[in-house]
Amino acid sequence: MKKRLPWLVPATAIAALPFLALAYWGRWIAHPVAGLNILGVDLPEYVKFVPEARYGVIPINRLVFFGPPLALSAGLILFASLRSPLHPTLRILAGVLSAPVALSMLPPAWTPGVLMTPEFRAQTLLIMALLTSALLIPLWKTLLPDWLRGGLFILLALLNIPALQAFHDLLPALEKLYNKPLTAGPGVLFLAIGMGLMMAAGVLIILSSFRPSVLHFSDSQPISTDSPEPP
Repeated sequence: MKKRLPWLVPATAIAALPFLALAYWGRWIAHPVAGLNILGVDLPEYVKFVPEARYGVIPINRLVFFGPPLALSAGLILFASLRSPLHPTLRILAGVLSAPVALSMLPPAWTPGVLMTPEFRAQTLLIMALLTSALLIPLWKTLLPDWLRGGLFILLALLNIPALQAFHDLLPALEKLYNKPLTAGPGVLFLAIGMGLMMAAGVLIILSSFRPSVLHFSDSQPISTDSPEPP
């Protein structure tokens, strides 16, 4: 009987998610003084106060730093909608956790009026889309073909490339502020690992959609090693 790996797809998908969380809430700039650490969750707001970014010397769209929470929240939704065998508790937990991750993108000291200003409108719409998608997980499980779900995993991973590039461009300006050479903190490494695992999960999901016998449960007859009886 051929060996089946029904657990490989969900295991790879769920393995990416903690690394994305560590990237978003982890340190992108590490400093001995706690107040001088820069966390991934702070970058969308922090970058507005860096002079080179504020005055356009370094052209950076702060929205790119929402890549990690977007990938994490949407990844949780996609994981909850997988057609692979999953315990219902895992599906419910993933769907529930996607909501606070989406809400973490709210600006500080927000009000309903602030959310619809031009500065925050895009992230507000993104949050609303994620919260709505979380409510529709049973529908996505039924309607989304596996190949599309796998493609979305890969796309979510690739959407973080601009965040890594923007941080690289921002680093010289941060070195001026800190008056010392800086290196990327562990959050950047966690993001790279999460991206790699998310892309691997996407590839496995696509492969399983076209060759389900490779990665899903399938019964087959054992191969007999006995010699056939002569007629």
